[in-house]
Amino acid sequence: MCGARGQGTALKTAGVDREIREWIASGKLPPGDKLPSERSLVDQLDIGRTALRQVLARLLAERVLEVRGRSSYVVLPSASSSVSVSPPDELEPWQIHGERTLYDNRWVRLALVDVEPPGVERFEHHVVRLHHVAIAAVVDEQDRVLMLWRYRFVPDKWGWELPGGIVDAGEHALAAALRETEEETGWRPDALQHVVTYQPIVGMVDSPHEISVGQGAKHIGDPADVEEAGHVAWVPLADIPRLMARDELMGSGTLAAVLPLLARRQKGASL
Repeated sequence: MCGARGQGTALKTAGVDREIREWIASGKLPPGDKLPSERSLVDQLDIGRTALRQVLARLLAERVLEVRGRSSYVVLPSASSSVSVSPPDELEPWQIHGERTLYDNRWVRLALVDVEPPGVERFEHHVVRLHHVAIAAVVDEQDRVLMLWRYRFVPDKWGWELPGGIVDAGEHALAAALRETEEETGWRPDALQHVVTYQPIVGMVDSPHEISVGQGAKHIGDPADVEEAGHVAWVPLADIPRLMARDELMGSGTLAAVLPLLARRQKGASL
């Protein structure tokens, strides 16, 4: 029941985050406008004040909002409006004429895709299709991130990783990140917020990775998945650059999550 409540809170905060962003994107709250008061937002969005403040903290960290005075949240100009480059309009995408499967099981599918780049003769391109993955970076009040020290036989090495795993069919990525964190570490995050979705090897592998971050977690017992757990520890963010230099951070998901955390820490911004 507690796990369901934790997942419910994460989904609620994600929904409120999306709704506030939609208000801004639609022009309902243009740049320079103030958000309604926290009390009004709590009532209007049906969310607890603590969870609301987690959403607002993320929007502040991303420079979607800024605080003026003691408690006024003001909409900033869109980050996209300050980008100095624009993609060209005249380029054409590749044409995809079909796909045939060479190998398929529950973990991986290898396919040959019939593609035709503009101005180039058609050819078959190998594509590896893997699962949808969710990864969580949870930070505590001491500025430490929850990590696992694990052995990976493919590179034949030990290293630090963030908890995460496969998103089940019909499962929300935030719920998967919460579930995997609890199973692998024995810690239940207070809440998580989506940060970015990316493809780790975009030219040949299809495997969407979703990164989420959160502040705080409750220890509920030993890891449920002993094979996955390895050694669980709270690693100081201050140690991350040195661990990177020693090649002790493993996986693109771990790097994609900890680098923004380091950037925010250097700027003194909250999660």
